[in-house]
Amino acid sequence: MRIFITGAGRGLGFELTEAAVREGHSVIACVRDASRPGERLTELLQRYPDSVRLKSLDVASEGDAARIAAELSESGLALDAIVNNAGILLGREDGIETLSIEELRKTLEINLVGPIAVAKHLVPLMRGSDAGMVLNISSEAGSFSGAYGGDYPYAISKLALNMFTKQLNEELKPRGIRALAVHPGWIRTDMGGSAAPLAASDSAGGILDILTGRTQVPKENVFIDYAGRPMPL
Repeated sequence: MRIFITGAGRGLGFELTEAAVREGHSVIACVRDASRPGERLTELLQRYPDSVRLKSLDVASEGDAARIAAELSESGLALDAIVNNAGILLGREDGIETLSIEELRKTLEINLVGPIAVAKHLVPLMRGSDAGMVLNISSEAGSFSGAYGGDYPYAISKLALNMFTKQLNEELKPRGIRALAVHPGWIRTDMGGSAAPLAASDSAGGILDILTGRTQVPKENVFIDYAGRPMPL
């Protein structure tokens, strides 16, 4: 498989990139600044120079997504899967009276508009096959039925991402491409914190199983967790 992954420099994105290339898949690994990919990704590039292609992508810039799509198209490259992993977490402690509207806008730009822009420009490069997949990293915070007070920017962005995923899935069905929103679990990353019970590598392994079809997800399910289990909307 050839997999396009955003936010590949650390956390879940890096773990998924590493797991994929270890299995023999090829990855277009996107980070905000390809001149500074980070120590772990640099080492991975050195170990798997033929399997990892590094790209600069600011997911808040539609121009970046368009540029990468043009570059890949010119090289004749086709994609089997897109993983929209890049995201931010801001304003978690704020209630409505202290909510920063600027942080809300920034969160929506990166967590929602970014994946939409990536899909807009990269989906045309995807092969039409039963294995084709757009996988958006969501969160249990994006469940309408599980809504809780506060955490407005992140929860609203993930709820909207789930809706986009459902819409995209319906549009792409005729091409044999599936879109899924995936809750990765509470994982030990910079965002999840050190108290999280799940290793990012374990979540990445489960997500790779979904991408490769080792974990079969019923056609009616769009919002699932990293093990392929349905999540409540």
